[in-house]
Amino acid sequence: MKGEHHYDVNVTWTGNTGKGTASYTAYSRDHLIQAPGKADIAGSADPAFRGDAARWNPEDLLVASLSACHKLWYLHLCAVEGITVTAYRDDAHGVMREEPERGGAFASVTLRPEVTIQVGGDAGLAEALHARAHHFCYIANSVNFPVHCEPRVVVAS
Repeated sequence: MKGEHHYDVNVTWTGNTGKGTASYTAYSRDHLIQAPGKADIAGSADPAFRGDAARWNPEDLLVASLSACHKLWYLHLCAVEGITVTAYRDDAHGVMREEPERGGAFASVTLRPEVTIQVGGDAGLAEALHARAHHFCYIANSVNFPVHCEPRVVVAS
């Protein structure tokens, strides 16, 4: 896992409705996110900023990235520690505040993973591994706001 990794994506604005950016209301915020060999993502702005609510916005994607990175580290650590996870769901929540000086910034993200482990698994260790996953999460280590984790571990019945 040592070394430098590179990620290439293409974001193409698809929202020119014929007038370009002649005015704030003249254009759509729609765009297409693409990367080689991957499914396209239809993107837009948050509806609060004249975006399409049916498309992913950058704020959604940031929260999703934090959640997915945490999950991937968590599952890895559970596998290494001998804890069998049978289900994982995270209801993550992000808070962004608009700021006149710089447009806005995330104030925090809270991850709320609910993890089901196999009978006989160590629920205490399963819960503790969330702190280790957070420590290793590339995305959480890259943001300048707090990322909280409120895990819940359930032992399968």
